[in-house]
Amino acid sequence: MSDTFTQLGLSPEALDALRRARFARPTPIQTRAIPPALEGRDVIGCAATGTGKTAAYVLPLVERFAGKKGTLGLVLAPTRELVQQIAEPVRFFSEPRGLTHAVVIGGEDMAAQVEALKERPTFVLATPGRLVDLLEAGAASFPNLQALVLDEADRMLDMGFLPQIERILAALPRRRQTLLFSATLGPDVSRFAREQLHQPARVEVTRSGTPAERAEQRLYLVKPEEKTPLLLSLLAADEATALIFTRAKERADKVHRALQRAGYRCAVLHADRTQNQRKQAMEGFREGTYRCLVATDIAARGLDVEEVGHVINYDLPHAPEDYVHRIGRTARAEASGMASTFATQREAATIARIERIMRAKIPRRPVPREDPVFQAERERLLAAQRDPGPPQQAQGVSQRAPGHAPGRHARTHKPRRG
Repeated sequence: MSDTFTQLGLSPEALDALRRARFARPTPIQTRAIPPALEGRDVIGCAATGTGKTAAYVLPLVERFAGKKGTLGLVLAPTRELVQQIAEPVRFFSEPRGLTHAVVIGGEDMAAQVEALKERPTFVLATPGRLVDLLEAGAASFPNLQALVLDEADRMLDMGFLPQIERILAALPRRRQTLLFSATLGPDVSRFAREQLHQPARVEVTRSGTPAERAEQRLYLVKPEEKTPLLLSLLAADEATALIFTRAKERADKVHRALQRAGYRCAVLHADRTQNQRKQAMEGFREGTYRCLVATDIAARGLDVEEVGHVINYDLPHAPEDYVHRIGRTARAEASGMASTFATQREAATIARIERIMRAKIPRRPVPREDPVFQAERERLLAAQRDPGPPQQAQGVSQRAPGHAPGRHARTHKPRRG
């Protein structure tokens, strides 16, 4: 395996850019993926999160497109934040070579994106939904496209994104290079590869589902009402930055309020936040304005935040595979970190599926019920239950106008008999 970039077939211009970026030596995924990608071959790349997958496809595509005109590369990623993150290495490596890029994501001015596409940028970096909107409007076309990248390929190919991906594929030249990269490679990726890729180079430097090597994992078996006391106890134990995952937007807001009440500098990130709010939350967390970021799985995939000391799974993810991506937010590159997971007894089957994917057990840790911080928050919650305050106006009374049919919940849930 090569231990220098000079042995990978890169040009002097690329090597100079790598020196300016202070990339000392290639990671395993870069060593194995760059040569076949430089040759124009299709590539399926699997490596743990935080191991340099983005540079593994950006570098060879910049080399292949240098000196050419028109839109030649399309990079798709599942979230706005990930697309914006990809844009930085694309800009750094491509602009000195005279190449350009455009970012096409939801939540931002579509008219400005239409104008950017009219300039025929070398790279288009996009989320599928917004790109489909532009295709339907006739504002995007890719007649000369040479390479398609699916970053976080397993998420891109799940049932939520597949119809959009298929619409985009129908607008691309059949003869093209296709590069897939992710930390997990499920059956959707294998099926897509059989249908869309031509004799791909399979680069699997870590087996699919392998967690970040330097992440110290801990599993706490808790009662539902013990999650917030445990969260505050863990945060009080050190001063590490913390990325806290919840399953739902409402849950994220609730945890965010609890942290603010406890005096922590924190932000919240989920799909109901505006693009400006999401950007402000991410930048504030990266820069240290916030110690904690509470997020749904919108933040689990591919986001590069340096030195996240602690990932906390307040709730288990919807998909077991997302556990690997969540804990990969800590212990990136050569760093180390901690990953704590809260689970109830009813979630034992989900934990078992996660452990099957990783092919390893998550070490169990005792819940620190004797910790003063834990006890204080537990008592506060019990007191709130004993005295919930004045009832809300019209609490428990239907707001539906007289004569209207009952709602879906009322239609499908019959009242209990006494």
